[in-house]
Amino acid sequence: MFSGRKGADRSMTTRQYARLVSEWIASIGLDPHVFGTHSLRRTKATLIYRRTGNLRAVQLLLGHRKIESTVRYLGIEVEDALEHARNQSKGDAARRQR
Repeated sequence: MFSGRKGADRSMTTRQYARLVSEWIASIGLDPHVFGTHSLRRTKATLIYRRTGNLRAVQLLLGHRKIESTVRYLGIEVEDALEHARNQSKGDAARRQR
């Protein structure tokens, strides 16, 4: 995705990417010790879950083997996830009837 310092044929290392994100965060006036690659990953996963209610998709995106890990990562309760999925499917059914 990003080329590294050793040329376009070499990928950027995880550490190089983290350093780049840290610089971007600092350049917009935020504390890079508070915001970083992990918080961006978690925020993106949370936004996808909230918009779609698709816990399985988020699980695959994050590379979690167990759905319980994804639920814990998102900071939600299993019952809340089930309710969100039910509400999402009701909305999908209503849209199909239009």
